Amino acid sequence: MNEVIKAMIGRRSCRKYRADKIPKLLIEEIAEAGLYAASGRNKQAVKIVAVTDKALRDRLSEMNREIGGWEAGFDPFYGAPALLIVLADKTVPTGIYDGSLVMGNLMLAADVLGLGSCWIHRAKEEFESEAGKELLRSLGIEGEWEGIGHCILGYPDADKPEPPARADGRIVWAEG
Repeated sequence: MNEVIKAMIGRRSCRKYRADKIPKLLIEEIAEAGLYAASGRNKQAVKIVAVTDKALRDRLSEMNREIGGWEAGFDPFYGAPALLIVLADKTVPTGIYDGSLVMGNLMLAADVLGLGSCWIHRAKEEFESEAGKELLRSLGIEGEWEGIGHCILGYPDADKPEPPARADGRIVWAEG
């Protein structure tokens, strides 16, 4: 089987991480892979915010926890030490789709580089809030951006599970 397809089949979401710091070079490589995702009309209207600062990571985790309605102390980033936030330009009609493809590339790249990852939602709500908009401005990001997701990253602190069986009947053929 093709190595890329093997990686696609074997990738799993990780929800338990070691605290070990990830080398910046690995995060850069993953982020670059994300930027090579297809985009509608090649607009490339997606940004990635790479977060390795623990204070900012924890602040985002708390925002996400509050939006999700979990009790104090819960970490919706599951202890991952880094995250890549995917943002899509709200003025581009394909932004959500383009950002989703970026997320897929990020998670696949992380897996083949030996890191765990997971798509964490609620970025939309985070960056629609005044606190989220102010955070983006503080990072020099101007304009209207929609949060697509957080790709949390880290070294897994658990074995990768086997892929579950796929449900039958999900491919419909229209053969000629």
